[in-house]
Amino acid sequence: MIRNGTIYTANSQQPRVDAVAATGGKIVFAGSAADVAAYAWRTFIDSGVKVAGGSDAPVERGDPRIEFYAAVARKDLKGFSGEGWHPELKVTRDEALKMFTIWGAYASFEENIKGSLEPGKLADLTVFSKDIMTVPETEILKADTVMTIVNGEVVYER
Repeated sequence: MIRNGTIYTANSQQPRVDAVAATGGKIVFAGSAADVAAYAWRTFIDSGVKVAGGSDAPVERGDPRIEFYAAVARKDLKGFSGEGWHPELKVTRDEALKMFTIWGAYASFEENIKGSLEPGKLADLTVFSKDIMTVPETEILKADTVMTIVNGEVVYER
């Protein structure tokens, strides 16, 4: 992307989709050298690249908990991590949150109107029953959706 005459790099990834390959109904990391290079979020972030996360919906389930968990744990939905999964390339929870908020907005040139909770910006957010920033990793996927707000309007409330 080019901003003010300078070339910047942003990378768009879907942690669950990009980090794993579906084979025979079992989710496993592909693990090839090319996959490690392509899905090395830790390396990208450490190099200054803003990694925009996504869900790949409607192809995938579109559940932000799955993508957040995949980014911070590099494990499948049952907690399995095996050879070739490269846990050293996982990201912190703060980085994962940025992947799905401000870095995504940056990648679409919209960081001035969304991507963070600030007066005057669009308010699109999900409220969970647990704080996914602090609960044990195994609890991330167990957080229930309590509320969803789109463009400042409550569209779902439990």
